Amino acid sequence: MLALSHAMILYPTLRPNVQWLGPVITRFATEGNEVWLTIDDGPTDDTRALLDLLDRFSVKATFFVKGTLAGAHRDLVREILARGHSVANHSHTHPSASYWCALPGRIAHELDACDRVLSSLGIETKWFRAPVGMKNPAVHPALAKRGMRLIGWTARAFDAVAADPKVVVSRILPRLTPGAIIVLHQGREHSLRVIEHVIVAVKERGYDFVIPEDGRLKTNK
Repeated sequence: MLALSHAMILYPTLRPNVQWLGPVITRFATEGNEVWLTIDDGPTDDTRALLDLLDRFSVKATFFVKGTLAGAHRDLVREILARGHSVANHSHTHPSASYWCALPGRIAHELDACDRVLSSLGIETKWFRAPVGMKNPAVHPALAKRGMRLIGWTARAFDAVAADPKVVVSRILPRLTPGAIIVLHQGREHSLRVIEHVIVAVKERGYDFVIPEDGRLKTNK
């Protein structure tokens, strides 16, 4: 019984889109061939080149940023917004190794410190993506208190470590359906190459990239 009780907590904690602890947004409502591109871990040195890439393909995306990086590179955050993209909370320091077991005080600090940076840039967001998508029983109460929603994904390819664009595309495409949320990462040597290949492959299948309104977000896969 003890092992079972531990498993019932660890499973939804370590499995990003599992809904046992509370709602996780995994797609959005659409009547067309639309998908939402989300980009984690910026702003980084490749941000302007990435924005140029997105402009070239007429793609809009949401950047889930780290508060420490956003505070250090305010000009890049402003440029993201000026180019027609949106910005959301990806925690302040991105404690990927320990966020799954963080206590309520740490959860609150990561949310609020990042939000303070974004607010100082005129950004108010309801969206939060946890580091590595992990959460624990303290996350949803903290989000509810702040009127925020936990954003997961429909399709990911572990591109933070997978450098081969063909491998990344092969992992994304089987999950591609109208209303899918795609998560990719910036800041790696291979990031721009990978993102371009994904954009081309998705567009070749007749999909448009949009940033959905909050009311269109859904928790079902």
